[in-house]
This record gives sequence, C-alpha cells and structure tokens, in this order.
Amino acid sequence: MQQNKSVTEFILLGLTQDPVKQKMVFIIFLIFYTGTLVGNFLIIVIIKFSRTLGSPMYFFLFYLSMADTCFSTSTAPRLIADALSAKKVISYNECLTQVFALHLFGAMEIFVITLMAADRYVAICKPLRYPTIMRRQVCTILVIVAWVGSLIHSTAQILLALKLPFCGPNLIDHYCCDLQPLLKLACMDTYAINLQLVCNSGAICLSSFLLLMISYFFILHSLRNHSAEGRKKALSTCTSHIIVVIL
Repeated sequence: MQQNKSVTEFILLGLTQDPVKQKMVFIIFLIFYTGTLVGNFLIIVIIKFSRTLGSPMYFFLFYLSMADTCFSTSTAPRLIADALSAKKVISYNECLTQVFALHLFGAMEIFVITLMAADRYVAICKPLRYPTIMRRQVCTILVIVAWVGSLIHSTAQILLALKLPFCGPNLIDHYCCDLQPLLKLACMDTYAINLQLVCNSGAICLSSFLLLMISYFFILHSLRNHSAEGRKKALSTCTSHIIVVIL
C-alpha cells in the first residue's frame, strides 16, 4: 500500500470543537445510530424468518437494510467515540479502510434502490409476466451484480486515493475519512484525480437517478388509463420506495 512516510495518521476535527456541542453530538448520534441498528435488524430478521414476505421487493429490502447497517457502522461509531475523545486520531490504513467501506456500502444502497424501482416497474407495467421476470434466481443475480459493481467502484476510489502523497498538515476538517477532505491535504496537483473521482461517483449517481426517473415515468404513463382506484392501489405499493428515494 503506497504511503508517504511523513504522515502515518490523521486527526479528524469532527463536527465541532465546542465541548458542550460535542456532548450533544454524542447523545444525538448515539440515539440515531442505535435506532438505525435496531430498525434495520428488525427488518432483516422479520424478512428472513417470515414466510409471507418472500416477494422480490422484500428480498431487495433485506439487502438494502444490510447495506444501510454497514454504511452507518462505517462512520457513526467513530463519530460517537470521537465526540468524547480529546484527540481524534485515525491511522492512514484505517482512514483508507473507512473510505473503502463508505463507497462500497453507499454504492450498494444506491444500486439496490434502483433495483427496487425496476421491480416496481415490472410489477405495475408487466403484471402477468412479473413472476417469470422477477423470479428468485434473477433477483439473486441482480444483487450479486450490485455487489460486484459496488466493489469495483470502491476499489477504483481507493486506487486513486493511494496515489495521493501526504507531507504536510494532517488535520481532516471532517468527522470521517473521505476523498474530498484528503485531496485538500495532498502534496500535489489533484485536479486530474479529483476529476476522476467526480466522474466515478457522478456516473453512478446520475445513471441511478435517471433509471429511477425513467422507471417512474413508465409507471405513471402505464397508469393513465386505469381507474382512480386502480392508480391509487398501484401507487400505494411504491410509497415506501418513493419515501426512501426522497430521503
């Protein structure tokens, strides 16, 4: 692993330097993180052991909750612990590991949300072919592809991060290690690397957003000739997914 010898650790400045506000950060994020863990754990357990929740939507929801748990765990525990620590030190290797986890599970969440939109499109626009198209084998392959895509994305980000030399200040003005704060500390012209990072992440976000918009465009278009009650019933199955997308 390429590493500049003069910088072996970084100091995270966190959300605030005020001792009182740090205690507030500790309490607030501990509550939210605990709620996130409990909520996702309940979703995972219920879907895993329920015989009535075997549809593709719940299959994808299972992996969305799993990815969300891992994504939250990659940042929240350190943020909570650092809120009460005098010196918020993170080693170079731990920093890059956190960057890798952030992008791996963050990309996985985006991909699964997109798959859930595709599932709703097939369910509403092609209801007769839905059991055939979205059978369990197909859903499993789609989730595997999502994991592979996430791994490729996060690996690409790390490979770019490994090119950065650090020889000056090691203060990261953030509560976690991420690529943009690291670029500010690098002892080199980071324009080209920054452009590659933006293109990498931007391509995933933009393509996923477009797929979401296209799927809902076709859903709304296919419902134009349905009765009001039919449209309401069909869209009610998308409510939870729409809320997640908006959030």
